[in-house]
Amino acid sequence: MTDSQLRAGLVGLGAMGRNHARVLNALEGVDLVAVADPVADAASLPSGVGLVAGVEDLIALGVDYVVVACPTAYHEQVGLALADAGVHALIEKPLAHTAEASVRLAAAFEAAGLVAGVGHIERFNPAVASLRERLKAGELGEILQVVTRRQGPFPGRIADVGVVKDLATHDIDLTGFVTGQSYRTISAQTVSRSGREHEDMIAAVGQLSGGAIANHSVNWLSPFKERTTVVTGDRGCFVADTLTADLTFYANGVVDTEWEAISNFRGVSEGDMIRYAIRKREPLLVEHEHFRDAVLGKPNDIVDLRRGAMTVEVSEMMLRSAATGQTVALDPSALDSAGSR
Repeated sequence: MTDSQLRAGLVGLGAMGRNHARVLNALEGVDLVAVADPVADAASLPSGVGLVAGVEDLIALGVDYVVVACPTAYHEQVGLALADAGVHALIEKPLAHTAEASVRLAAAFEAAGLVAGVGHIERFNPAVASLRERLKAGELGEILQVVTRRQGPFPGRIADVGVVKDLATHDIDLTGFVTGQSYRTISAQTVSRSGREHEDMIAAVGQLSGGAIANHSVNWLSPFKERTTVVTGDRGCFVADTLTADLTFYANGVVDTEWEAISNFRGVSEGDMIRYAIRKREPLLVEHEHFRDAVLGKPNDIVDLRRGAMTVEVSEMMLRSAATGQTVALDPSALDSAGSR
């Protein structure tokens, strides 16, 4: 450790918290001082890292920033304590348990002039990052549709939110990130089959600000794990697999199909398929590098709290639509405050 090292703390040592601890402990320019968790085993911490009971104890240690990875229900309480103490924070997604709490967190950190970000890790997946740059460059032409499939078995670690706020928030943020468009309307249906109070399956259709359609299929009821995003445009479609960090492009064909029966059946003709070679760095490490740089005042691409609050708002639109059976429109004033990115 040198005098120039940033002093970091971590709240929560659950499944995600342990990953944060591993990355923080090896992050260049950062010293992981301590972890706050009232029930964690000190033996599970990296060597030399302290264990304290709560966020107040972390603050007392003089940390520069804190990563908040405790259950979502405590994000607001912990985040407001950090903002009040003048400590920068990276808060795991979803930003908070409600849209209102998310806005309160954003306002508190803004008022204190602090750096704050949301841990939307999919933005740092190599396939998603490459997809975004290719869409920005116009390689697909006009974006017509974004389809995401995110499914797998129920994770026992989740107790305080349903599949919409835990998993669908990944796809909500990812869709806005790669397209540069915001949600205008949402229509959704949910299912609760696991015996929990929260939903464990959702199918949603959204209209985006640029005219594209978004379709999201998310569940905790599938025996296999899938993380796929398909973006269709004028010139073909991209398929991003965030489990393997692979990105594939399927081009619309430029060669006419002379076999009339096939031509009529297929509509758009098939063209070339390209699977891109992408440098595959760990998304969590890249996320931490960006947040460290943000604290140091260097160029970065963190997800600000207003964007995180907008994602929570869209997730609540999904739940309202499912509860009422009606299409829900986003309040335009919310768009003005958060922006499309």
